[in-house]
Amino acid sequence: MALSGFEGFEKRLELHFFGDDPKNVGLGLRLLDFETLDEQILQAVQCTVVSAVANHYFDAYVLSESSLFVYPTKIIIKTCGTTQLLKSVAPLLHHASSLGLTLTSCRYTRGNFIFPGAQPFPHDSFPNEVVYLEDSLPDSLCYRKASVMPSKTPSHSWHVFSASTEATAYPLNGDIMYTIEICMTELDRDLARSFFQRPGDGKNGDTAGKEMTEITGIGEIIPGALICDFAFDPCGYSMNGIDGDRHSTIHVTPEDGFSYASYECVGSVYDCDDVVRVLKRVFKVFRPATMSVSTTCASHEVWTLVAGALEPLGMKCRSCAVDEFPAAGNVVYQTFTARRNK
Repeated sequence: MALSGFEGFEKRLELHFFGDDPKNVGLGLRLLDFETLDEQILQAVQCTVVSAVANHYFDAYVLSESSLFVYPTKIIIKTCGTTQLLKSVAPLLHHASSLGLTLTSCRYTRGNFIFPGAQPFPHDSFPNEVVYLEDSLPDSLCYRKASVMPSKTPSHSWHVFSASTEATAYPLNGDIMYTIEICMTELDRDLARSFFQRPGDGKNGDTAGKEMTEITGIGEIIPGALICDFAFDPCGYSMNGIDGDRHSTIHVTPEDGFSYASYECVGSVYDCDDVVRVLKRVFKVFRPATMSVSTTCASHEVWTLVAGALEPLGMKCRSCAVDEFPAAGNVVYQTFTARRNK
């Protein structure tokens, strides 16, 4: 906890691996037992598991500070507060190697911290984060790039580091996937109150979380998803959604003065219609004054839909930055603010 308030903006790490020992039966990283994940990886980050759910494709964990997704050859860790996310890299690579897996790409992203002075090393500056990653990754990831993508909203800029064994992204099984990461600040006060627990109501985190999912409309963002949700005491909320082999996640810090919410999902460019629907539903749950949307994809179909989804809802696109990263493809970073009433 930062002295001035809780840091909502997350740090996000995504690692991809190749190779699977036949005796692992295609499970790969999913063979890492809970004790290994919790005591050797998450403990280094300074967070723990509070809830979990799984299906045929991957395991999803709600953490005390955000989320963890474990696929056979991919792992995503997203943590907020003053966690030390990058300290997970070394133990992850060690345990992946023991399973016969070799790292092929790494992507690290984050927004601007609300309380940057509270962040511990190496998260006290983006240059320090980049150096830490550079030193932690094997030389085989020789295609590397770090960039801060600017916006006209000073409190919203996007930090990206990408490293890969290949310069170009290749479609997975012929499918082109996208990742959308949304950061929202200055949430509507009335809507934010839904993420506070009522004192003395006797509900635990699981029960209160399910209630928040229902009353806020979060359950309708992706109606078919299996949701694992958790409410924090006295306030705050996290959710992981599982829909086949695709994940989504929401994290909310509702305190007035530094209110923040994030939403992330993955999808296929062949399902672009879903993007508009999801963006509209996410906006209506939180109605933020400022909203940034990062779209990572090897093609251009998805990011062009973002403004068309949000501007009819009263948001104005203030800036759009585009950059290309090894293996990740194009990252398009758009920022929106609420239109002023005339």
